[in-house]
Order: sequence, then structure tokens, then C-alpha cells
Amino acid sequence: MRRYVLTGTPGAGKTSILRCLDDLGYGVVEEAATAVIAHAQARGEDEPWTRTSFIDDIVVLQRQRQLEASAAAPVHVFDRSPVCTHALATYLGWPVSRSLIMELERITSEGIYERQVFFVRNLGFCEPTAARRISFEESLVFERIHEQSYRAFGYELIDIPADDLARRVAAVSSVIAGPA
Repeated sequence: MRRYVLTGTPGAGKTSILRCLDDLGYGVVEEAATAVIAHAQARGEDEPWTRTSFIDDIVVLQRQRQLEASAAAPVHVFDRSPVCTHALATYLGWPVSRSLIMELERITSEGIYERQVFFVRNLGFCEPTAARRISFEESLVFERIHEQSYRAFGYELIDIPADDLARRVAAVSSVIAGPA
């Protein structure tokens, strides 16, 4: 099974690309951080990203989703990975937790994700949501941290520039459809 990662700044269009890839028949795995935030907010916690267990909650869900990804699909595309969680911890100014360190070691030693990562570039704006309360300027800082984290862990970034959705999907799909 080949596992690719879509990453980039919040609001860059990763989820829209993922939806189209799903329509094309690729296995897709949703972003864990958004699910962790939504679950906590549904329980009445307004800003779950302010508690220290937030990072570990994301790591647990990412690992669970990765392990549960259906073997029926030969290719899966993940909306973010534990390397993104590393970038998030860095952005928040938190130390990298033991749980995250162990997961980063696991995905590296087991070669879980393809070394080519799709880096979805910002669209020139970032619309706030209940889970995404970041300004466009802050999102650019976060984008740079993601780039640094992926490079530090030895991944090759495939640039997916701002463009119309169909061309972005075609760019991702053409790499995935290439030689295994």
C-alpha cells in the first residue's frame, strides 16, 4: 500500500483536493486535528488547542486512522501526518511530547508514508472557522514551519501551487498514478 500526505497551511484547499481524490477512487484519510477540535468543542471546550494533551490526542487519532486505512485501496492520501503534528507543536511553542516522538520514530522506521509529500500552497487568504482561528499572516508562519518540519524529517516536498481545483487535483493524481 502506498500512503501519500497532503500538507500545507490551514485553508490552503487540502480538504477540497482530498474530496476530489476520493471521487477518483483513491482511499482518503481525514485530518485528525480538526476531528479532535470538533469533538472537544461539541463537549463544550472552546479552545482545545490550549491544553497540553491536545497534541497527544491528535497523535492517537492519526495512528488509529493510519492503522485502520483499508488495505482494499492500494493508494491512500492522508490529510496531514504526524510530521504536521510536529509542526503544530513547534508553532504552539510546546515541547515535542513523548507520544509524538514515538510516533515519528514509528512512521520513519516502518516507512509508513511515501517520501514524496504534496505541499499545498496557500490561496492568498485564510478563512476562519470554529476549528481554524488563525489569521492569514499567522498561517504563512505555520506554512513555513510545516516546510521546515518535513524537510528536517527527510521528505521531498512536491509543490502544489495556488491554482484552480481541477489543476491541483490533476497535479497530485499525476504523481500518484506514476510508477510505484
